[in-house]
Amino acid sequence: IMAYSAKYASGLYGPFRDAVDVQIQGGGNRKSYQQDWRNAREALREVHADIEQGADIVMVKPALSYLDVITAVRAQVDVPVAAYHVSGEYAMIKAAAANGWIDHDTVALEQLTAVKRAGADIILTYFARWFAENNR
Repeated sequence: IMAYSAKYASGLYGPFRDAVDVQIQGGGNRKSYQQDWRNAREALREVHADIEQGADIVMVKPALSYLDVITAVRAQVDVPVAAYHVSGEYAMIKAAAANGWIDHDTVALEQLTAVKRAGADIILTYFARWFAENNR
């Protein structure tokens, strides 16, 4: 069981939500069930609660803005730690590379490496196919 233990209320989910036209019925607010991005301690409480409830893997989402949380989780738990490199993180690289502002491959690999270095055992990313095809 992989628990979405630390899912922050982030603006980085926008490209995914736009692509699938995800809306909460009745105009609800995701902040009611997603964590406040200013609070790292809540994530640690949720991680421990999820493990107590049987989680085999815990996840931090999004990844880049929460490298400190990934590191703290990794230091406190013995289960695998997953990090979700979300659509907004992916889209920023794609857009900047398309405009010639950055080198796509260098920055994509740099970001994924930073997530791994922070302590993620598993990385979920829209770059999975690219990484598999280009980084053997």
